[in-house]
Amino acid sequence: MGFENSSRHGFLPGKNNRCRKQLGEILTSEEVESVSDEDLFSSHWKSDFSVLTRSPPLDGGNTPCSNPESTVSSPLTASPWGQPSPYAKSPWIYRTGGEAEEVKNGLIGSLIREEGHVYSLATAGDLLYTGSESKNITIWKKFQEFQGFKSSSGLVKAIVVFQKKIFTGHQDGKIRVWRFSGEGKRNQTHKRTGSLPATRDLLKKAINPKNYMVIGRKRMVPWIRHYDAVSCLSVDSDLGLLYSGSWDKTWKVWRISNSECLESVHGHDDAVNSIEIAFGLVFTGSADGTVKAWRRELVGRATQHLLVETMLSEDHAVTSLAINRKGSSIYAGSSDGLVRFWERRNHFMAYGGVLRGHKQAVLCLASAGNLVMSGSADKSICIWRREIAGDHIWVSVLTGHNGPVKCLAVEKDDGAAELSDERWILYSGSLDRSVKIWRISDFGPMGTKRGDTSEKYFKSIKL
Repeated sequence: MGFENSSRHGFLPGKNNRCRKQLGEILTSEEVESVSDEDLFSSHWKSDFSVLTRSPPLDGGNTPCSNPESTVSSPLTASPWGQPSPYAKSPWIYRTGGEAEEVKNGLIGSLIREEGHVYSLATAGDLLYTGSESKNITIWKKFQEFQGFKSSSGLVKAIVVFQKKIFTGHQDGKIRVWRFSGEGKRNQTHKRTGSLPATRDLLKKAINPKNYMVIGRKRMVPWIRHYDAVSCLSVDSDLGLLYSGSWDKTWKVWRISNSECLESVHGHDDAVNSIEIAFGLVFTGSADGTVKAWRRELVGRATQHLLVETMLSEDHAVTSLAINRKGSSIYAGSSDGLVRFWERRNHFMAYGGVLRGHKQAVLCLASAGNLVMSGSADKSICIWRREIAGDHIWVSVLTGHNGPVKCLAVEKDDGAAELSDERWILYSGSLDRSVKIWRISDFGPMGTKRGDTSEKYFKSIKL
């Protein structure tokens, strides 16, 4: 089994570093952020939230697909997922009476704000965080707007919550850090505490030419900084590490306690679209069509991430990854509309098969309990249930969005009445500028078996 060393500092410049930025250039080009009252705003607008008294039809097989097939282009020019929606504006909302608790399976309601397309979601306790192209992060509580905060620039492409800290990844290549305070008090607030990399760390690295990496033909930048959109974030809660992936083809490791960038890995030939941590490994999915597994190991006196195996290599971009810890599985969605999965068997990850349910690109994935959910450019959400034997049963298709489904988040439904039937609340963000809220269960309406495992092969990686 071959191992590949990851570069801690990217490509190091030689003696001729005439292309290196001057320190003054970095100080002027780098936005030095400070916390001010303008960075925080409180939202008192009412949400367009509605409740359905019954579940709408879940038959999504005849849903029209008006947008063209997704194509993959270089993230350094333009991302196919970051372009404005090709769908026309559709001001709509469900407005019927009833209580949310009456909905057994299906749509509960919709959250709509005229702030642009919804690109990111995250849940923490009873709070829902939504990020959009408006640069604002809106916080919802019990289906009503609770608070919000804004960044000075950069569309919000990723959100992750760790303890009382909220990390947001932006189009401008920055990771901004926010802190939630006042839990249990009347004046609950979110305040920005800084950005990654911290300005002090950037200044330290800028002094030494060895801390630069070459991008393009003549440009050089400090290795601790993303120079293109931050597309994904993930947290290793056991080690207190934050992982960030970017369109600049790198992913970085940050120590949360002191905001230090520990490592930068150039492991893909195109944008890193998704990153997940599970089973002692780091999994990355890229627009270059690969899914790779990495292990953090001690190399000399420092720790580095070494490439363990390339799990998938295809012509279609890998857009998203999701981990199912209950079933010890990892799922990868691609621009060809397929969801591939691997299962942990003893000390190996084995390829399990393909889930077919979408007509266009899979843009996002989520998993909870025995369920895996996929959102697509065809405007639908497919739900599968993993059986004990490892087969996947198609449960249902959720329809209702008027644009591609860009992000998903799921949490346990604490109000579930039947203990034997695990229920979940699923949030879906779309390029139709809305967030829809669904109630789903492990034993919802049954569909046909769509898990294609007839072409199984077992490509394993050691853990």
